[in-house]
Amino acid sequence: MKAWSRWQDWVLLVAGLYAALSPIWVNSVSGAMPSLIVLGALTAITSLVSLGYPGTVATEWLNALWGVLLFIAPWALTYTQSQGASWTSWVVGVITVALSLTAVPVSRAAHRQAIQH
Repeated sequence: MKAWSRWQDWVLLVAGLYAALSPIWVNSVSGAMPSLIVLGALTAITSLVSLGYPGTVATEWLNALWGVLLFIAPWALTYTQSQGASWTSWVVGVITVALSLTAVPVSRAAHRQAIQH
């Protein structure tokens, strides 16, 4: 697998940037803004690392974790009353978990190939 070529990581990068920047256009309460910014930035950063080093399996699992945290954040940080922020967390969280888990087998294969050479 060549670096900078996995489509899942590109989509995750965009999703992370969307979440991180969403407080600009989404009306949010105090708990929503930091969680969206931090978890979105972590998703974007982890996706960049995964794009640059496609055999790093841990980055896919980290993105799955960030997605789960994004999904549960509206309930855990009590901002479900802010619909825009809640829906952003839920949608980006589901996309992040789904794409991260689909990228795990590809990342493992790239990791095995790198070890053999």
